[in-house]
Amino acid sequence: MKKHLMVAAITVLATGTAFAQANDTLAKIKSSGAVTFGVRESSGLGYTLGNGKYVGFHTEMGENILKDIQKQLGLAKMDLKYQPVTSQNRIPLVQNGTVDIECGSTTNNLARQKDAAFAYTTYVEEVRIAVKANSGITGIKDLNGKTLVTTTGTTSVQTLRKNKRADGLTFKEVMGKDHADSFLMLETGRADAFIMDGSILAANISKSKAPNDYKIVGEVLSVEPIACMLRKDDPAFKKAVDDSIARQIKDGTLAKLYDKWFMQPIPPNNVKIGLPLSAATKAAWENPNDKPMEEYKVE
Repeated sequence: MKKHLMVAAITVLATGTAFAQANDTLAKIKSSGAVTFGVRESSGLGYTLGNGKYVGFHTEMGENILKDIQKQLGLAKMDLKYQPVTSQNRIPLVQNGTVDIECGSTTNNLARQKDAAFAYTTYVEEVRIAVKANSGITGIKDLNGKTLVTTTGTTSVQTLRKNKRADGLTFKEVMGKDHADSFLMLETGRADAFIMDGSILAANISKSKAPNDYKIVGEVLSVEPIACMLRKDDPAFKKAVDDSIARQIKDGTLAKLYDKWFMQPIPPNNVKIGLPLSAATKAAWENPNDKPMEEYKVE
């Protein structure tokens, strides 16, 4: 009987320790000497080159965060494990402790804040309009009677419909099965404009056969703050992550990373995306914050 009680006590203690560590990520990292980093395989902010190699603006920034945390914890060695995540599983993997920090392309919004915490915003995505350079389209007002393409599963055209400048406009909507298919519709003349995240539009233009034949025009349709995602109720870990981001902003590291991944030729094809730092992202860096998307206003 005593043996059973002892086993039960050990089990309860172990479970309690695991639960405590789940809400104390710094203690978990220090005791295990390891951290699991959630990364994206195909995003404008992070992607894979294959063979377990993950790169990109947010990926490299996240690696810098974890180096700072390793220093803070006084660990001579820390095992960095990369865990690819998708739009569907990224929140559950953070919640259940599989992933300690996710730095991909996750929008910080009020709904997600119920399930996870977010670090300071490090990139502000803008939904924009891409057209052929000779189309004569310069903004929303020129879309009347045109055919617009967006990608299945996204809300970009709904965002356009909600914009007050689109009042009274009529247009046809077609859907691409993925971003490449949507861009192909623009390229082949089956659509007059491609409505999507600015980073995705810029990446597709940069990879096209004739990048100078396209341009991004008109008003910003919506803005979405992108941030690293963490477990809820772990203020010490969030502070460590935010402190590293603030450091990277202050000493120019983040600006250099942005230039490297958006303004210079990047692997694997050494193509330059050519997406200058937006005013919204610049403002987020000047006043570091974790405001959700709902607090961003687009006129």
